Amino acid sequence: MTDEIERVMVVTAHPDDSEFGAGGTVAKMVKEGREVTYVIVTSGNKGSSDRSMTPERLARIREEEQRNAARTLGVARVEFLGYPDCEVEDTRDLRRDVTRQIRRWRPDLVIAQNPNRTYNLGASHRDHRTAAGVALDCVYPLARDHMAFPELMPEFEPHRVREVYLMQWESPHVVVDIADFMDLKIKALACHASQFADFAAVEKRVRERSAALGKTKGHAYAEAFDRIVIGR
Repeated sequence: MTDEIERVMVVTAHPDDSEFGAGGTVAKMVKEGREVTYVIVTSGNKGSSDRSMTPERLARIREEEQRNAARTLGVARVEFLGYPDCEVEDTRDLRRDVTRQIRRWRPDLVIAQNPNRTYNLGASHRDHRTAAGVALDCVYPLARDHMAFPELMPEFEPHRVREVYLMQWESPHVVVDIADFMDLKIKALACHASQFADFAAVEKRVRERSAALGKTKGHAYAEAFDRIVIGR
């Protein structure tokens, strides 16, 4: 990654998505001096098997868990957009809200989930795919063009993102060595306690997946992405 990348934005559907897909990469970027912002489309208010839980209470729990995970990794800020979990749609409102965040925090690099269904069913949650597609549309052309969402002007001036990383598991363009940050990734994931009945099993699965991604490049652990360089 070049020195031109100073500010990074991670756009994901739910609390814990950023840690699962890019926690080690985020920790590495923070260590390198880059500023990282999280934009979370929902507050994960449907993610519970507890019949006594309410969506309102769960949203508060998961937002606090996400803030704790972000602090663990050194993320500068977390922005919650407040859309309903499991009901994310590609709407003008969502495109405007993500565009606002890009123009506000002006990232050089945006990290998003994968907009395509893959063999990794958990990572292909409909919310993930929708949020990723919206993030791409906002990077190009909506955040860039001053006549897109005129109501955002003049407070939120247009911004051109340089690159996008899309979380990927099948023949990725970029494999990031996270061996030195794997323990921190696991520590951040553990902050999402409401989501894990057996965290030891989750840790085992995450380590195995990260080891498999790193194997082709000789890394003990890795995260992987497709890379898009944005033209002018």
